[in-house]
Amino acid sequence: MELRIRQLAEPIGDELGLDVLKVSVGCGHSQLVRVIVDRAGGVDADTLERMSRGLSLQMDAEDPIQGRYRLEITSPGLDWPLTTRADFERHRGEWLAVHMCDGRTIEGWNRGATDGGFELEDAQGRRLDIRSDDVLKVHRAINWNAVAKRKK
Repeated sequence: MELRIRQLAEPIGDELGLDVLKVSVGCGHSQLVRVIVDRAGGVDADTLERMSRGLSLQMDAEDPIQGRYRLEITSPGLDWPLTTRADFERHRGEWLAVHMCDGRTIEGWNRGATDGGFELEDAQGRRLDIRSDDVLKVHRAINWNAVAKRKK
């Protein structure tokens, strides 16, 4: 069922410049169909609404779900893990928190995917080549030091 909904969602997402990251279908009386989409620079509410309307029309026509369902189109939050080359390219230039296997957490600017990982630029301007094998989780974060400097 999720695969069929993804197949319906992806052409609509392509039209809107969105990547479909995940499709999930809950169970129960009124199933929740959640589609998570993203693009470089983030997704605004108008685009989410257009995606929702387009997919709703397709789902009504194709009827991939028996019975009632609720459709939710959303963007990933800051804590959504970056795992693929496309994730790192989509969020190039954004501030990341990198949780390493050795227990350290490193923060810095995402400078894009590399073979076997990604490059990070820390607050001191040092470029770090991070290997995916050394990482537990990577997600976008807020650079609070930069926020504090802007407020001054």
